[in-house]
Amino acid sequence: MRILVTNDDGIHAPGLDACARIARALSDDVWVVAPETDQSGVAHSLSLSDPLRLRQVEDQRFAVKGTPTDCVIMAVRHLMEGKAPDLVLSGVNRGQNIAEDVSYSGTVAGAIEGTILGIPSIALSQAFGPATRANPSYDTAEAHA
Repeated sequence: MRILVTNDDGIHAPGLDACARIARALSDDVWVVAPETDQSGVAHSLSLSDPLRLRQVEDQRFAVKGTPTDCVIMAVRHLMEGKAPDLVLSGVNRGQNIAEDVSYSGTVAGAIEGTILGIPSIALSQAFGPATRANPSYDTAEAHA
């Protein structure tokens, strides 16, 4: 199984690493393609007037100067061309995506774009409280995925 992992918190977000660990528990063929910087709240937007820049971070791990939607399109149509992923995992978002927040979530948008491209997709989010606001733990997300 080939899995694409993305997020909206950026390539260096701890939640992205947690999501990649979840994916690696399911498959050895895991690709991580995430925004270069935090894109929280960008919803399902595309970069139309700015050029997309792609930077390889590691083997099968890339940063895109763009939105989560851009990342999924870049991965599926260019990086993984010829062999699309079987699953898109987007997250693990730092904070919950509930109620109207779903409309603004770049994490949810990453999963929506995967679905639009015909790929089963899941968005993952991790709630946190006042005691863990600065440094949330992603153990719960990993345990329940």
